Amino acid sequence: MLGTLALAGCSGFSNLSSDDAPILPSQSNLGSLTEVIQKHPDDPQAYNMRGSVYADAGNPEAALADFNKAISLDPNYTQAYANRGLLYRQNGKFELALADYNKALSIDGNYALAYLGRGMIYRQEGHTVQALGDFNKAIALRPENAQAYYNRGLLYQSQLQYQIAIAAFTAALGLASQKADLYVARALSYLAVGDPKSAASDLDEAVQLQPQSVQAWASRGLAYERLGQKEKAAGSYAKALNINEKYEPAQAGFARVGGKAGQSYQTF
Repeated sequence: MLGTLALAGCSGFSNLSSDDAPILPSQSNLGSLTEVIQKHPDDPQAYNMRGSVYADAGNPEAALADFNKAISLDPNYTQAYANRGLLYRQNGKFELALADYNKALSIDGNYALAYLGRGMIYRQEGHTVQALGDFNKAIALRPENAQAYYNRGLLYQSQLQYQIAIAAFTAALGLASQKADLYVARALSYLAVGDPKSAASDLDEAVQLQPQSVQAWASRGLAYERLGQKEKAAGSYAKALNINEKYEPAQAGFARVGGKAGQSYQTF
């Protein structure tokens, strides 16, 4: 049960921080950036910035074209390689992303965001030693980077080193502006070490920050179930099922605590 929740609860962190990419300009800048490009068609920075806007707006094809143009104008443009690597990584093209991150690091061996992006690919592909090395390097270069601590926590969590994972998630929470996924991740490690009270506290925060998170509600149900508070557990599982009625961990948990469809339950 915990393993299922952990996999579901720790799959994403995309909205926590923009620290795995350079700060993205607002979409409102798209028109002005296009004007800049029209006036200065050989300016790689303008293409790179517009590509970031396109990527943020969900237009990967236009973003890729702009990153390619920026790199063609400046073959040593580290940030453009990292941005293109991020775009490839977000679209599952890990081999291309690795090539871009490696290129960025060959140009600037102290570019923390490239270490972070490459480490995330290594983690997803199960290369734990390489991933940990990259996360450690990213943190050494930019100790304020919440994403690096979070990903290092996920790595330790996957290796069942829960106390170290908790420390990493706690460090990330002190740095991040968006915290819901972090609370869920730390709570799952608290559950793994037999501390449902701390897990429940984290998940109370998570569901208030992200009330449509099925993982947060289902995990909260498990925490309160382990605390013997079946009313809150049933209420949390019911909330998860209201979001996704087919979410198996919530279905199983709701049944375990004797939940009945259509009945109202206390959640707080």
